[in-house]
Amino acid sequence: MPTVFLTRALPDSIMREIRRPVRLRFNHEDRPLSKEEILRGVRKAEGLISMLSDKIDREIIEAAPNLRIIANYAVGYNNIDLDAAQERKIFVTNTPGVLTETTADLTWALMLAVSRRIPEAEQFARSGKWTGWAPTQFLGTDLFGKTLGMVGMGRIGQAVARRAAGFSMRVVYTSRRRLPIQEEKRLQISFLPLSDLLRESDFVSLHLPLTGESHHLIDRKALGFMKPTSFLINTARGPIVDEKALIEALRRKKIAGAGLDVFENEPAISRSLRNRKEVVLLPHIGSASLETRIRMGRIVLDNIVAALAGRNPPNMVN
Repeated sequence: MPTVFLTRALPDSIMREIRRPVRLRFNHEDRPLSKEEILRGVRKAEGLISMLSDKIDREIIEAAPNLRIIANYAVGYNNIDLDAAQERKIFVTNTPGVLTETTADLTWALMLAVSRRIPEAEQFARSGKWTGWAPTQFLGTDLFGKTLGMVGMGRIGQAVARRAAGFSMRVVYTSRRRLPIQEEKRLQISFLPLSDLLRESDFVSLHLPLTGESHHLIDRKALGFMKPTSFLINTARGPIVDEKALIEALRRKKIAGAGLDVFENEPAISRSLRNRKEVVLLPHIGSASLETRIRMGRIVLDNIVAALAGRNPPNMVN
């Protein structure tokens, strides 16, 4: 049986499934592995199952002479040196599509939480200090009838846009490639350049991959276009937002708040962000439903089995 190294344990049902066709070696502790631990683990492996938090660089790839596939347990794969893998003819795969609906749900959870001040109100209710209803207590902002600006209109962006109909929101979007007119009509969305989208939107939600072009796309200039009553939502990748510029915009009340599931230097989160009441912070849980994590594991397993059997895996990214 081929040997597969897994950098972090998955839900129990998937662990049982993966053990059937391969000899599985894995991290038994619920923590990220150090680079040295990954180097030791992958040395004799034919397959590697990595997390988005694992930096799989050239040194790790070259330390594994038998490696045939790196199966990333994520949609993104910017943690992997694709050039080094390509030189070794090692497959790199991801788990596309499976996160779409779960991440779209979380996007709406963040929008509601930050606009209606849910975390603040929940903590106050738990504190025992509440003395009863008051007309000015925890006043928030409605989503109903507002303008939602989508930066990126891939699978997740479209799933978020579909949900906007339930809130009677106007949806505008910007993307590297504009959708066909028929798709725009079906989704009830309209295209705008980024600067216009930022000016007109009450909620700006990010749904694009991290590339050289998108790094710090939301910088001081972009935040300056936004309304002082608007909210920024990020469930994509942290470095798309210049966090220093975001903190400054919040401090100066250039925008009303932010809902963040990802961070520029995660797992580190700036103290300045942690101390702001108008920001809702989540620990990168966009795909964190049991059903989705199990489906992700099955996609990883399909990719591993195909590659180790000499076939092209179904979700190649290189």
